[in-house]
Amino acid sequence: MAETPFSLPLILLLVLSLPPSLSLQLQGNISAADLQALRVIKNTLTDLPHRRSPSGPGFFSTWDFSSLDPCSSFSGVVCDLGRVTILSLGTGGSDSPGLAGSLPAAISDLSELTQLILFPGIVTGPIPPQLGYLRNLRVLSLTNNRLTGTIPDTLSALFRLHTLDLSHNQLAGIIPPTLTKLPDLKILILSSNQFFGEIPADISSPLLHLDLKSNRLNGTLPRSLPSSLRYLSLSENSLWGPLRDGLDSLSELVYLDLSVNLFSGPIPFSLFSRPSLSSLLLQRNSFSGKVPPLPDHTSPVMYGVGSVVDLSHNNLYGEMSAIFAGVETLFLNNNRLIGSIPVEYVKSVRSGSTTTLYLQHNFISGFPLEAGADLPDTAALCLSYNCMEPPVGVQSCPASVGASLSRPPWQCPLLKSP
Repeated sequence: MAETPFSLPLILLLVLSLPPSLSLQLQGNISAADLQALRVIKNTLTDLPHRRSPSGPGFFSTWDFSSLDPCSSFSGVVCDLGRVTILSLGTGGSDSPGLAGSLPAAISDLSELTQLILFPGIVTGPIPPQLGYLRNLRVLSLTNNRLTGTIPDTLSALFRLHTLDLSHNQLAGIIPPTLTKLPDLKILILSSNQFFGEIPADISSPLLHLDLKSNRLNGTLPRSLPSSLRYLSLSENSLWGPLRDGLDSLSELVYLDLSVNLFSGPIPFSLFSRPSLSSLLLQRNSFSGKVPPLPDHTSPVMYGVGSVVDLSHNNLYGEMSAIFAGVETLFLNNNRLIGSIPVEYVKSVRSGSTTTLYLQHNFISGFPLEAGADLPDTAALCLSYNCMEPPVGVQSCPASVGASLSRPPWQCPLLKSP
């Protein structure tokens, strides 16, 4: 009789050596515990009718629990060795309405989960605190739904978490201070919710991306922010006070948006001389002081394609500085700037490096465009309501500027730089 490759005792030994979840509890190619969790998830969430085909198949149409291979046939489910490691709920398509219902605590039974993604829909209710048991979780994205309640403190136990995106929901409460101490957290997006209170003072997570836009946060800017930050948005809150020196350490910063707050005082010089910073959005605050002049024998910072600087709707005063020559989109409108526009801006607009230059509603007295010189058809230039008549045929102002081309003469001689 030919020998079998393995003896029966050896086969039994190999089976018995497997973890329980992968041996006796396997059903098809997936553990029984994970399969039961998926049943609960399907019973708690539901497909919304498809916009183009209301009777068409939804996301859960592939979740057939008689299937012999759920790991391969269930939409949004990825497995490894019979355990669910990635769960994406919804399709994320531009025409997909997403899911409704609520998030069940049973998700925490998927104990090997590394990514949990809920695509936009109308899922309501709180974030289950049991998600804090998912100690292998690296990505938690529950964006663009109608989740309510607070951020569970238990999420601060997710020590491997890399990305947390809870944006565009109806969450409230304070931002748990322990959340910003997670050792692997790189991306934190909590924008468009109803969080209140102050930003945690001690942010020790090695964040690259921090977005707290459109909440109800107040207080001052934290004294210390992670030097690793490349993207920082705190726009549309009620933050106040001067900008602290903590911004000076953000040498990697590429995008900074502090717009629509209550910040005041001067703008730190470091924000005007940082080559990495291609988007500087400080509009609609109460910043005051002068924009510093370009140092002697120094060329403007090369901001490059796609760069945006918006200092509009503040209380900046004094002579215009050439420090932003070369910015592609520049908004300095609705301030108290005086004097003639530096020739560097005219050259930048003529060359096409600057495509948008809004200077309306200041007290500017000159635009040094040589006679007969023209500007590109693509240039958006607005000089209205200053202490001069704009050159004929060069303006391209938004409708909100109004019909007045220049200020009343009585306003201009009286203006003095503080």
